[in-house]
Amino acid sequence: MSSLALYRRYRPESFAEVIGQEHVTDPLQQALRNNRVNHAYLFSGPRGCGKTTSARILARCLNCEQGPTPTPCGECESCRDLARNGPGSIDVIEIDAASHGGVDDARDLREKAFFGPARSRYKVYIIDEAHMVTSAGFNALLKVVEEPPEHLKFIFATTEPEKVIGTIRSRTHHYPFRLVPPGTLRDYLAEVCQKEDIPVEDGVLPLVVRAGGGSVRDSMSVMDQLLAGAGADGVTYAMATALLGYTDGSLLDSVVEAFATGDGAAAFDVVDRVIEGGNDPRRFVADLLERLRDLVILAAVPDAAEKGLIDAPADVIERMQAQAGTFGAAELSRAADLVNEGLTEMRGANSPRLQLELICARVLLPAAYGDERSVMARLDRLERGGNFSSGGGMPAMGYVPGPDAHGGAEAAGAPVPPGGGAAAARAAVRASGGQSAHPGGGGGNSGTAVGAGAGAGGGPAAAGPTAAGPAGAGPAGSGPVGAGSAGGVPQHQASSSQAPAQPPQAPAQQSQAPAQQQSTAPAQQQSPAPAPRQPQAAAAPSPPAAPPSASGPGAWPTAAAAGSGRRPGGWPTAAPAGGGQPSAAPGGTGATASGGAPSAPS
Repeated sequence: MSSLALYRRYRPESFAEVIGQEHVTDPLQQALRNNRVNHAYLFSGPRGCGKTTSARILARCLNCEQGPTPTPCGECESCRDLARNGPGSIDVIEIDAASHGGVDDARDLREKAFFGPARSRYKVYIIDEAHMVTSAGFNALLKVVEEPPEHLKFIFATTEPEKVIGTIRSRTHHYPFRLVPPGTLRDYLAEVCQKEDIPVEDGVLPLVVRAGGGSVRDSMSVMDQLLAGAGADGVTYAMATALLGYTDGSLLDSVVEAFATGDGAAAFDVVDRVIEGGNDPRRFVADLLERLRDLVILAAVPDAAEKGLIDAPADVIERMQAQAGTFGAAELSRAADLVNEGLTEMRGANSPRLQLELICARVLLPAAYGDERSVMARLDRLERGGNFSSGGGMPAMGYVPGPDAHGGAEAAGAPVPPGGGAAAARAAVRASGGQSAHPGGGGGNSGTAVGAGAGAGGGPAAAGPTAAGPAGAGPAGSGPVGAGSAGGVPQHQASSSQAPAQPPQAPAQQSQAPAQQQSTAPAQQQSPAPAPRQPQAAAAPSPPAAPPSASGPGAWPTAAAAGSGRRPGGWPTAAPAGGGQPSAAPGGTGATASGGAPSAPS
């Protein structure tokens, strides 16, 4: 014995039984109470939402012996004929316009429409799929629809109202039907299952509602399929996911947790389980996008389940709330965007598994992309204490390379003034070789940084070409003089513009070791007038110059010279007030040490 389909057994028989269409049923019932029923109606909306059912209920209300009434009695002959399992009424004619939409069918309908009803109050024509009627057919019906006989009513039902010509639409009352909300549909399905006396697990009904897509008839068909295959324990969640083709919730939980922790092995293991289990990769990506959508909503609205924004069992809601807490806002949004883009690309992909693996790789590796979404995702993960594999070869922040880090001794040439370049460097070299010092005691003589001999500790002094020093303004005209330190380590000295004036040197100190000064540094002879510039030998390599004078407090940091006491690449520090250490000067001259004491002749 064949069983009647579930959606036919529970077809509504009154407007009160129609669910999710109160914006249509309430005005129709009020029109029946006021006896202001129009001669033609147009019901439009998605499939399975109650258009044809509402048309039959309206015909039943019009022809009830107690009516017209918004609540048919269900006992009169007309109500029994138009009942759910009734034989039908001769005065209520349903026409399928998909197969009877030509001009000849319209002319035949027009000729029969003028005859009065046989037993009922009205003759009602229900034209289903009205958008399939041709333009010639609509034009043939135009006159009878515009000015019908008093006993004639037309009800057009269609899923595409824009295909109904405007001259017909303008002569009807248009009522748009909508998809049924998920919460309303779930409650209705639970009531049907209770009437069928078959137990159903909690996670099954959301799957059925999702499969139905808001259509009552589609949802009832899916529910009928599950109830037909139910065993002794009823409809289980595993049975529903396997039969409807949805991804098991454990796989979704695993891949979401892998995304949150950056576990690539777990993510690709889920991909392998999806493929080996025979699941459709496209369906898996669609289900994953649905899960990420729920996580985004839970992250933004913690009480989304109470507000009806998420339709899921209580245990699934708890798991998703925990998962949403492991993601940052930007990281979760980026994952949803990438999965959505991957789902679009998979529609024409020849290798769905490869596309699925690429989606997982994009989500797991935000460091491989430099767009704003990836950068924000990396920041979210860093705030949670996650680790990223950063590329090598990048210097640390604040790195100042020393002169021996790039080119060795060649990099430690003459000091280049700020804003220089190649031309400025050459000018500094020429200036360092052409300037000479004046005898002490005068005012404003230019001082030169010269190298001193070995210090008290016996260490050799640093060598380098002479560098032009700033002019002194005090009683002593000599500039800063580099000397070997007590331990034999070269030091730096600030410029005379920042350091206090030194006392005038003794004549004996200035004339000490004249023979050595003539033999080692002929360019540094003391004379009232500046000596002519001595050309340098082309074959002789230029010795490293003395490092520039220490900068003042708050000045821009400069590169550290080799042997300056600071590690190349170290953090730059501002010079202390009053200058720094004295700079090293070329060896071989009898200059004074930093402490004012004369150094031993070399």
